[in-house]
Amino acid sequence: MTDPTSPQRRSYGSLRKDRIDQLATAGTVTEEPGVSLIRSAWHRLRRNPVFLIGAGITLLFVVLAAIAPWVAPWDVTATPLLDKVRPQSNPVPGPEAGHLLGADDRGRDLFSRLLVGSRQTLVVGVVATLFGLLGGLTLGTVAGAIGGWVDSLVMRIVDVMLSIPSLLLAFTVASLARNPSQWTLVIAIAIIQVPIFARLLRGSMLAQRGSDHVLAARSLGVRPGAIVFRHMLPNSLGPVIVQATLSLAVAIIDAAALSFLGLGNPDQRQPEWGQMLGRAQPFITEAPHLAFYPAGCIIVVALGFTLMGESLREALDPKSRR
Repeated sequence: MTDPTSPQRRSYGSLRKDRIDQLATAGTVTEEPGVSLIRSAWHRLRRNPVFLIGAGITLLFVVLAAIAPWVAPWDVTATPLLDKVRPQSNPVPGPEAGHLLGADDRGRDLFSRLLVGSRQTLVVGVVATLFGLLGGLTLGTVAGAIGGWVDSLVMRIVDVMLSIPSLLLAFTVASLARNPSQWTLVIAIAIIQVPIFARLLRGSMLAQRGSDHVLAARSLGVRPGAIVFRHMLPNSLGPVIVQATLSLAVAIIDAAALSFLGLGNPDQRQPEWGQMLGRAQPFITEAPHLAFYPAGCIIVVALGFTLMGESLREALDPKSRR
């Protein structure tokens, strides 16, 4: 028999130990710092061409709306081509030097009115979405945090509002106004967006109620109010913010539809794309460009917000990560 203390035995044992150590260290993984959800989403978004296209359209729209009064070549109330309006032969003057898109039936520069109208469209869409978001956050927080009969009552109200087609509900609310204005559009569109945000936030908060960090906070004796506003609500806002981006596109389309129907601001000194589209209907045969330009602007801007919102939703949703 071989002596365990012999040099050969010790050499074999040393080789075995060295081999085990090599195998143990071969699979060592270098620790790297964790990446937050927002940073991870941004890494995916900046490589997504759909998001870049949507963000580019949206950024261009916002910038033009912000500087429109200063870059518009003509005052929107001025009538520089009024002397060229002929009701029988030339009801709508066409493009010429100094007037890129021509004029409308009252001789007002069409390009200037499109630029300034972008500001009114942006204001209505953003303000209406913000009001709808605040109302939805209030109802969704109450329903998701309290639960019980309060949750049932709030959700039944939300179900009734969702059962009515959104544009029909907005039309009904806007038609109640004695004197239509820009705020009529804001209130009507905000009301139809409240149930969407409320249901979405309520579902997210119900999912948070059974999460480990909320259960841990309750076991430590944290007050219910602090649990709701410091733990449940912040972790439930992700889907709501994404929905707000998508709702901006819907708000712009709904605002244009209501203005087209004559329920928006009747003051033509403050042009708006839906209002311009409505006024173009009597001239749709002789001058279809009067309707084409505002309609094209509405479609392109709504597409930009939609592309950006869908990309953001996919980037923040773990199930949609590629």
